[in-house]
This record gives sequence, structure tokens and C-alpha cells, in this order.
Amino acid sequence: MSRLFGTDGVRGVANRELTPELAYRLGYAAAHILTDRSMGRPRVVVGEDTRVSRGMLASALVAGLCSAGADAIECGIVPTPAVAWLVRHYGADAGVVISASHNSFEFNGIKLFGGDGYKLADETEDLIEAHVRKYREKGHSRPYGEDVGRKIEALEAADLYRNHLEDISGLDLTGMRLGLDCAHGASYEIAPRLFRDLNAEVHSIGVEPDGYNINRDCGSMHLDKLIAMVREKNLDIGFAFDGDADRVLAVDSDGYVCDGDVIMTILALALKKEGKLMENTLVTTVMSNFGLDQMAEKNEIVLERTQVGDRYVMERMREGDFNLGGEQSGHIILREYSTTGDGILSALQLLKALTINGQSLEEARQAVKICPQVLKNAKVSSELAKKKIMGHSKLNRRIKEIEGVLGNNGRVLVRSSGTEPLVRVMLEGDDTEKIDGYADELLALVYSLDRDNRGN
Repeated sequence: MSRLFGTDGVRGVANRELTPELAYRLGYAAAHILTDRSMGRPRVVVGEDTRVSRGMLASALVAGLCSAGADAIECGIVPTPAVAWLVRHYGADAGVVISASHNSFEFNGIKLFGGDGYKLADETEDLIEAHVRKYREKGHSRPYGEDVGRKIEALEAADLYRNHLEDISGLDLTGMRLGLDCAHGASYEIAPRLFRDLNAEVHSIGVEPDGYNINRDCGSMHLDKLIAMVREKNLDIGFAFDGDADRVLAVDSDGYVCDGDVIMTILALALKKEGKLMENTLVTTVMSNFGLDQMAEKNEIVLERTQVGDRYVMERMREGDFNLGGEQSGHIILREYSTTGDGILSALQLLKALTINGQSLEEARQAVKICPQVLKNAKVSSELAKKKIMGHSKLNRRIKEIEGVLGNNGRVLVRSSGTEPLVRVMLEGDDTEKIDGYADELLALVYSLDRDNRGN
């Protein structure tokens, strides 16, 4: 039986893998595992993005929370990092986000936060999963009367979060011309208003959600429209968020895309210059470009790598008491201000670093040389097939052979997605044509192994 929780919560196609029944049970289990009843009625913050399935799943999850005797503080459409902050602001026991992040609209997910605003450890997720699996309609003693939980609509939640970001930014963006792509997602109202409140001239796309268009040809996964807008309108900088706004990518005035590695470089150097980069350390994942290693060595910064997933970056940051980390994909964690990746906060801090140093993004991004990198995905038939392929001797043998050819001038990373039936193939090296050919070869091998598996 596969694990219910993936890299970032429970995720699947809404009403197929992620059903209202499962959402109800997750709410019921979370209310029992994550709350402290010794302090009175427990409270759980709930937020969601703009997907069409949000109402169905939120209603079921809130019913589960209330049925277990917890109050559900319903915040409506807010970014994932807003829920992490609102949990602490309200003094709640836990937080839940209904979102599938960068995935297309038919997917949805349920992410959980503890009362400290941090994502849950694997061990805590296992406890919730065990509670979900052993759930039976009969045999549960439910609270009744005055002990039934309430749904509390927190209409002020989005404004509280936006004001919080404005307060900690300390920015006056008068004269700055910005482009924003909000992916028709959770940031579609908050981000444009915030940057306008900071006196920037804001041009926005991806701000008309209809339940079906989240992440569709827009946002941090599809930058063509933002690049075109930045160039056509001669904007200073552009930012693209994903569906739940916990990640961001930037575009300079020339249309050059600055991914998480570039953003982390600029933030790390700014913090180091101010003597605020704790332990002189930047934490990232195995997916970050080799150019980041070279930048770190040149600037006497310690670079630590973790497995893929911003939760693992945060775990290492907490262990080592580090304050900056993130992923190439645009999850940037600024632990002084947030307990999770926050796309809008990261954009603000990038603008602050550029302002302090008197640099444009074009100038600042020169601090890191990004090595040619090829990243391709193979969609396989099932989660079980994905696991078998990743453990297959043919694939692992060929990976080692390619690594031997590349030597110190490149690297190979083949990994399975934690949220989808995908095998991800990544190569870095000086010769783009060569590594592209190797990537295609490995992809073909993955597809071949998948076909063999279906035939058995």
C-alpha cells in the first residue's frame, strides 16, 4: 500500500484520488493528532487556492474538523504561506491548505501545518495517515451539543497577511515598473494590491481565475507571457508566482529568466554583506545548478544540499539554525520572516537587496554563472511502475556510465516526482548538445522499462 502523503501533502485528481470522503477523514484525523484540547476547543486555520474543486474539498475537510470538535477558521482564497503565518497570528493549533500548487486545475491537494507554522515531519504525517486508514464510521465517539466544532469565516485574513508583508518589507517602490503573473491562483488579489500599496507601477496578468485556468499557460511554470509583457512595456522587472504563491521566478528587463538559484545567490550575497547570513550558509537541494557551488566557493559561502522538497530544506535550516534556503524551482525560505516558502515575500526581499546595492536585476544576476542544464520528464503508467523503474539495474547502470563520461564537468540526477507519476531526468555539463542527447537516451530507457513493466 503506497504512502498517502507525498513530498508536499496529499495530492491527486480531485474527486478521483482526492475525494470528499478522504478530505473529511483527513480533517477528522488532523483535529485529533495536531490539536491540544487541554487549552479548550482546538482551532484549525483553513485556506485554499482558486481551483473549481476547492469548495467541495474545503466543505468536506471543515466538516471533518468540526465533527472532531475543532473550530475551523475559514480564510478563503489565500496563499499557502499566508496560512503558515495566520496559524501563528491566530494562535491556532494547526493549519490546512487546499491546493495542488503548480499542478493543473483537475488536481488538488491538502497540505498541513503544525501550530508553529511549519510543515509536518514525516512521523507526524504517518500518525495522521494511520488514523485515516483505521477510520470507521461506527466505533467513533463524536462530540455533540456544545462540543461540536464551528466554522468561523475569517474575512479579514487576506488583508492581515498583506499588511504583514507590507510592514516587514520597509520598501517604497516609487518609480519602479513591475510585471506580475499571478497564475490565476491564490495571489491574484493580494500581490497586485500589495505592490501598488508600495507605490510601484504594476502591470498584471493571470488575475482572472475561473476555477479552471489556474497555472494554464501562465505563472512560474509558463513564463512566455510575462517575458513578452516585460519587454513590450519596458518594465524594470517581472515576477511569476505559482498557483498557491509559495514560489516565485523573476524576469529582468531584457527578458532573462532568473530562477531560484539566481534569486538565492542575490539574497545570500546581500545578507553576507550585511553580516546577516547565519553560519555563512545557504541550504538548497540536489536540483540546484552546479553554478551555485562555484558561486558559493568564490564568496566563501557554505552550500548544503538536501533531497528535493522545500520541507527538507527547512528541516536542515532548523537543524543548523540557518536563515536562507530554497529550491531552483523558486521556493525561497527566509526563516527570519517565514516558516515556509513564500513567493511574494521573496519578491519583496529581492527588490530590497537590489535597492540596497543600487543594482538592477541584470547586474545582480551576473554573480552566478548558471551551467547548461537539461531537465526532462517521463510520464509513466503508475506510481508502482515509477518505483520499479527507479530501482531497475539497467537504469542505474546507464546513469553510472554517463557519469563516468562526464566526470567533473557535469552531473546526472534521475529522481521520481513526489506528487505525480513522473520520472525526472536532469543533466548538467558544458556541452548542451551532449547532455541533451544523454537525457533523451535516459528518457527512452525509462519509457522502455515502463512498457516492459506493463507487459508483465
